[in-house]
Amino acid sequence: MNTGNVRVTLLLAAVLLGAAGCAPGGGNTAPASASAKEGMQMGSGASGGPPGSSSAAASTAAITVRDFAYGTPLVVAAGAQVTVTNMDSAEHTVTADDGPAFDVDVKGSGGTATFTAPSKPGTYAYHCTFHPGMHGTLTVK
Repeated sequence: MNTGNVRVTLLLAAVLLGAAGCAPGGGNTAPASASAKEGMQMGSGASGGPPGSSSAAASTAAITVRDFAYGTPLVVAAGAQVTVTNMDSAEHTVTADDGPAFDVDVKGSGGTATFTAPSKPGTYAYHCTFHPGMHGTLTVK
């Protein structure tokens, strides 16, 4: 009977370990990688809407700072409101590289700030004044 208990215990352990692979966050990560690539393509200036639509047509846009990075380049309409959300614990800025086009400080841990995109179309590089390795791009259409 002792051998039977061991077999049942091993069988139960195998079933539980197999089920753990089916839980969220377990198992094959290939679909998540594919989703991440699709998200990056959509956020890099390609429209996420139906054919013929443009993300530049939106009057609001968002930059999310996470892991000391701004994320994918952003395309906005001239004069659009851009909201920056900082998910890092450290404070960051979104500061135009050339001239006073925009410059906002964003407190850490979920802090937000908003600025108005320039009215002149073009590509605007920006950086964080506190962390020189952080760079991003805002394209105004």
